[in-house]
Amino acid sequence: MTTVNLPYFDSLLEELGKENPELKQAFGRHVHWGYWPEPRNADGSVADFAKAAERLSEKVCAAGGVQNGLRILDAGCGFGGTIALMNERFSPINLVGLNIDARQLTRAQEQVLPRPNNTIEFVQGDACAMPFEDNSFDIVFAVECIFHFPSREKFFQEARRVLRPGGKLALCDFVALELVNPIFKTVGKSFGNSIYRTYGQVKSDFTASDYRQLAAKTGFKASFMEDITPNTVPTYPVVRQVQRTHNQAEIEKVTAMAEWLARLGWVRYQIWAFDVA
Repeated sequence: MTTVNLPYFDSLLEELGKENPELKQAFGRHVHWGYWPEPRNADGSVADFAKAAERLSEKVCAAGGVQNGLRILDAGCGFGGTIALMNERFSPINLVGLNIDARQLTRAQEQVLPRPNNTIEFVQGDACAMPFEDNSFDIVFAVECIFHFPSREKFFQEARRVLRPGGKLALCDFVALELVNPIFKTVGKSFGNSIYRTYGQVKSDFTASDYRQLAAKTGFKASFMEDITPNTVPTYPVVRQVQRTHNQAEIEKVTAMAEWLARLGWVRYQIWAFDVA
């Protein structure tokens, strides 16, 4: 199994273990960016960010076509926030969360309990070598995590294998703008060590064209894409403020660099859905 290297989760779990109220509100349920329908209305508070993070999961669930009666896999499920959302809003539904990090799964199991007529299972495993049978899910999600996986191609192959005929893969990701990708790669190299020490292994030079080619290569067809970059930008000041408050200077610097790339438009934030071809 792939070795876990997620330094930001190390510090996050440590602070959550101390019952840090600000971090619990910001990242106790979801550990991903937020979505604001009207970015100008973002107020910069942690409470507002937490609501926006919930809305992002809602957007990805809508792209995946979640409905009652399905069996759904959330790969890279974190603390189970998206699983919790589906559990609260759909029934009957069969939910499985997959994560390589046992610590995250322990928190998810403590926090997310199935409602009547629903089932929830949290499984430790590699998203690029899933411990599931062929044709066993209706939808596979990857919510803001695919850049941590050893290989997007292997993940797509595995998602295709475990999906049933008519199934769907939905994800959100930081997607490099094709025209400036060479420049972006140079910037990434200059910050490479800092990124690795704070966010772990991050592969964020994938483009929209790469996604379409990968889909065709692995038995999918891209059926939906929404670029929500402007709607996610209010995330950055909140996250940097939280990091500053907790004396995390290096990760704040990396987050500031990511904000700069987003505001320039060099890195887009996109939601994708792919149908089994």
